[in-house]
Amino acid sequence: MTSPPAPVPHPAATELRHWDLDDVGALRELRADLREAVAGTPLDDEDGLDRITVVATELATNALRHGAPPAHIRLLREPEALILDVADHDLAGEPRFDQDRPIGLGGLGLRLAQTFASDLGWYRTAKTKNIWARFDFVRD
Repeated sequence: MTSPPAPVPHPAATELRHWDLDDVGALRELRADLREAVAGTPLDDEDGLDRITVVATELATNALRHGAPPAHIRLLREPEALILDVADHDLAGEPRFDQDRPIGLGGLGLRLAQTFASDLGWYRTAKTKNIWARFDFVRD
């Protein structure tokens, strides 16, 4: 993602759940809680749960390793989609696809998020850099 940040794309979304992570050791709990939070939504099937869990793990890991922890993860709901919004406190950095890294050496988190989510973007607030991934209830 080399585009400039966009305004908050989901101002009317309702927060279903949030997590604050200080280190990668908390990712296991995030994944379990996220599966519980998605239960009963149109994404509550093997494909939907796998996609949203992988993206949450990748974006949270990036925030912890490349951003400035703690990472704040929010699960939001709009009428036709769920949204993951992952924030860290590194205001100087910006999300970038690593075009030059050979496959197998990491750096695929944003690519996986772009593949599994319906839409992907980022924005800044006064205190955080946020990356969001949208999961439409009906996939094309």
